[in-house]
Amino acid sequence: MVFRLVLGCGTVGRHVVTRLSERGGPDDRLLVLTGDESVVETLRDESIPARQATPSDHDALENVDPPDVVFVGGDRTDVNRAVLEMARERFPDAEIVAYLGGNPTPSDRAAFDAAADCVVGTEEPIVDEVLERTTTPVAERAIRLRRQLESIDGRLAVVMHNNPDPDAIGSAVALSNVAESVGLEADPCYFGEISHQENRAMVNLLDLDLRNLEPEESLEEYAAFALVDHSRPGVNDELSPDLHVDVVIDHHPPRGPVPGEFVDLREGVGATSTLLTEYVDRFGIPFDPATATALLYGIRVDTNDFSREVAPADFEAASILRPHADTSVLRQIEQPTVEGDTLETIARAIKNRDQRDSVAVASVGRISNRDALPQAAEQLLAMEAVETTLVFGFRDEMAYLSARSRANDVDLGETLRDAFDQIGSAGGHADMAGAQLEIGILAEIDDGDEADSIVSVVEEVITNRFFEGIRTQPGVPVGAYDGASEWLFTVSDAESEAEADDGG
Repeated sequence: MVFRLVLGCGTVGRHVVTRLSERGGPDDRLLVLTGDESVVETLRDESIPARQATPSDHDALENVDPPDVVFVGGDRTDVNRAVLEMARERFPDAEIVAYLGGNPTPSDRAAFDAAADCVVGTEEPIVDEVLERTTTPVAERAIRLRRQLESIDGRLAVVMHNNPDPDAIGSAVALSNVAESVGLEADPCYFGEISHQENRAMVNLLDLDLRNLEPEESLEEYAAFALVDHSRPGVNDELSPDLHVDVVIDHHPPRGPVPGEFVDLREGVGATSTLLTEYVDRFGIPFDPATATALLYGIRVDTNDFSREVAPADFEAASILRPHADTSVLRQIEQPTVEGDTLETIARAIKNRDQRDSVAVASVGRISNRDALPQAAEQLLAMEAVETTLVFGFRDEMAYLSARSRANDVDLGETLRDAFDQIGSAGGHADMAGAQLEIGILAEIDDGDEADSIVSVVEEVITNRFFEGIRTQPGVPVGAYDGASEWLFTVSDAESEAEADDGG
């Protein structure tokens, strides 16, 4: 529900009120305060709630509930200025849209700009501008998020997915900034490690203050929790699956019910950073260079420089961020030193690849850095005649899988979910996805012939399951899954999912 308060109802304000009454939702509230008795009677005849009161009078607002949105809509500039300044003092958390009136002075313009979130100054576009600021899905999401954040009493943990990527990192930092703008203390938090060289460079060069949580660490200091770039507690993070979640903001398709008091899931955009850019902009928070750079890099990475699953909203967000981002730091982030282990993983993927038509699968064996897998999958995709790749490796008791595709007839997210959800966790997008499989038996066997034999069987199961999943996609003639044994796999949480190999 959104409560909209109209203060003053002149010629322009009358048009706005009519449109607001038509556009509001069934649970929304609208109240008009104007000193013109005839206008009040007309509005009431049209079933629009209205009271006769002088909007610039402090007593007129004494018994009015705090609104989400205020529209100052009288005809005179001097009156609107007085009403605006009083409304800002009385309702500091409301979004205020103010009509400038007919004859503003430079002093009036400065005062309107200082007190209002949005100033409109001509009759023609004002109605559409007010509606855009107060009744569109973008406006209503921002209003609901503000209301949810303001309801929290205590510290907020903004939790990224495990081993966060740039999109998750930028989104968590931005949401923490949004929370702090309404007086709420917040920490961007993550479990696991930031091991990818570009991700480490991003955090270090931008001097981002992130909190690395331990799996068994007490979180009692936090009164509330927000999830960014993933949508379910206990899935791709170390939180309890039963945790009460206050805010969820994500762009991945959910694989189950999504908890949360405020939930914004938009699969049609390329990055969660796009959504957070919208909120920072909507809340009127100045973009500091570090946050803007992190968000812009998050969008670029998740959309592969605006070439993969990109939406108009991603371009719009990038245009907002670009003037505030530090391009020199971006260049440094994108050209970090590549570790030797990563190069060796890429080399093993190329050497060990099993290519059938346009699909290449490679096991790289034991890995020390799981972030090397998506880089290897990207490198295989660059090879001639290869359109879809899967690279996987083993670490501790887990098998990690990373897949990439540029084929129009392949949906990797669905392919990996169909192939591995029953024996692990999997998910992602049509062209970028990943999975995690728990294989506890590998940790119990020392190196040697027996271990090599076990690894070979596991590799065969993973490879065949993926090829079978691809084979069932239209127009991809690859070898069928041969039903290799599955007894090696154990699953700790049959309902868990991975949003992608990078965790998001």
